[in-house]
Amino acid sequence: MVERPMVRVADGQRWSPRLRSSLMLLLDAAITAGSLFFAVLLRFDGELPTRWQVALEHRLPLLLSVRMATLVWFGLHRWSFRNSSLNEAGRLVLANAIATVIFEALRSFFYFEPLPRSVIAIEFFFTTALMGAHRFAPRLTRLWYLDQLRSRARGAKRTIIVGAGCAGDLLLRDLLRNPGSPWHVVGFVDDDPAKRRTSLNGKPVFGPIKALPELVTKHRVTQVLIAIPRLAPERIRHILALCQQRNVSFKIIPASFAWLDRKITTAMLHDLSPEHLLPRDEISFDQEEVHKLVSCRRILVTGSAGSIGSEIARQVAAHEPASLVLLDINENELYFLVRQLQERYPRLPVSAIVADIRDLDRLMRVGKEHAPQYVFHAAAHKHVPLMEDSPEEAIKNNVFGTRNVARMADACGVERFVLISTDKAVHPSSVMGASKRLAEMVIRDIAARSRTAFTAVRFGNVLGSAGSVVPLFKQQIQRGGPVTVTHPDCTRYFMTIPEAVGLVVLAGLGGYGELCILDMGTPVRIAELATSMITMSGLVPGKDINIVYTGLRPGEKLEETLLSEEEERTQQVRNRIKMAQSPSPPLDFQTRLEQLGRAAHAGDPLGVKLALRGLIPTYTPDKLLV
Repeated sequence: MVERPMVRVADGQRWSPRLRSSLMLLLDAAITAGSLFFAVLLRFDGELPTRWQVALEHRLPLLLSVRMATLVWFGLHRWSFRNSSLNEAGRLVLANAIATVIFEALRSFFYFEPLPRSVIAIEFFFTTALMGAHRFAPRLTRLWYLDQLRSRARGAKRTIIVGAGCAGDLLLRDLLRNPGSPWHVVGFVDDDPAKRRTSLNGKPVFGPIKALPELVTKHRVTQVLIAIPRLAPERIRHILALCQQRNVSFKIIPASFAWLDRKITTAMLHDLSPEHLLPRDEISFDQEEVHKLVSCRRILVTGSAGSIGSEIARQVAAHEPASLVLLDINENELYFLVRQLQERYPRLPVSAIVADIRDLDRLMRVGKEHAPQYVFHAAAHKHVPLMEDSPEEAIKNNVFGTRNVARMADACGVERFVLISTDKAVHPSSVMGASKRLAEMVIRDIAARSRTAFTAVRFGNVLGSAGSVVPLFKQQIQRGGPVTVTHPDCTRYFMTIPEAVGLVVLAGLGGYGELCILDMGTPVRIAELATSMITMSGLVPGKDINIVYTGLRPGEKLEETLLSEEEERTQQVRNRIKMAQSPSPPLDFQTRLEQLGRAAHAGDPLGVKLALRGLIPTYTPDKLLV
């Protein structure tokens, strides 16, 4: 014997679906009968004339039959108390309206004396209202009860939702339904004047966003949920600035409105992060285009254990290359990356090569064994102050290591070679920047004699990379401060790692030229970034966490540029990618390069810097005496 499924109701008993539907119809029948008698009594001032007593005895069975049949036809006897919505309420009104019309038609067919129109209207109104009440009351009561429990719970976060539109409505519904939610919503703020002094699911819309500071204080708010999809970065910075002196933390919905319109849950909420503050729109890529460039190609990535190199490996692996060779001197991070890729793409041939790019013979053996078609060269020393202390190491790795990889690419018939460069290569003030500028010149010199297409891709700081200020600021905030900033006017270009790498792949493999520059939008003030990150953590800058200005470090500049004067003649190749015309290396380039190499191998910091100035006239070091 097959056991029928049972349904648990609020009082802990179990009812079969058939029994529950029968009880629903029985209660609906009682409501219909009671509403009809009440309508007649109301029509005749509380007295029921004998004439209408007899008439009701004939009409009531007909009305009950029609109403019950219509409810069953619309499926309203099978009701979900927990998930009922406005759609079900509309169906209930429609079902009762159709039942009233059918009842009147059948009454005429059976030649029954018509009831007064007021009785028909009153009965329809009360029947619909009471049927709706007993269907929606359990859900509304449960939501009210959960909201009250949340408001009194220890550790409850009093919350304001920014945005009283569809996304805010859907978010609030999920918060109210979820008994484990820690957020007790006190209301909304929205800049739409039509929404002010209204309510959404019982929560008031207090006013515009600029009223947030007063509302946070008045209602003891500790959490702000931003429910405006794709809110502009300047609006987010404005919200953070409003709440700078309030101990509130932030979460945001990082999704398009079209997606949210189908479904939204609290699991979609993300902590507000520095990526949301970038002063430009998020960059999207045509994955089909990337796939055509990468699919079925043999690819080698140097520096693959680093932030940029590992992201190149991940993005390339997703587009089915013929093989992927990962080369780095850091064997630990390389090992973990290879395991990650093997688990995610078990059919992809992945090779891990532990090698030093300063070893040309080793690189040649790797090139001949794996015969790569594309090479992404991300290996480099990137830390500006450390390279100021060890300039010879920057030269040996960034300049001559790059030359070794480029020579291997040329000798092994590589189709495309992509160098990861930096905005610090423009008018360099640091050894690191000068070494990257020289690396660009090295591949341009080799490109003049090679069949390999060489491209340098230049961009600024990358949020979340190992050398970025963002991880440093996070650590300092977690420790309780202070947050250290070099200078109040210091600015930098920023881009997320996936954005930068996606553009690197498109620019490097798209055949646009020898030097491509990524459009990174407007530079960001580091002091503002630090202030925003403290505010996002629910702390008050200057009160809970201090910001300390330490002064520019050796080799650092107040601001960076992506183009030199000679490279200003650029053309927009595609969205976010520009191609620049850069001057050719000097005629005595190889001679000067060998002089630089001798100074680096001799461990002569002064000789290195003097040689760099001879090769790069725009190189302006802080000092030449080391």
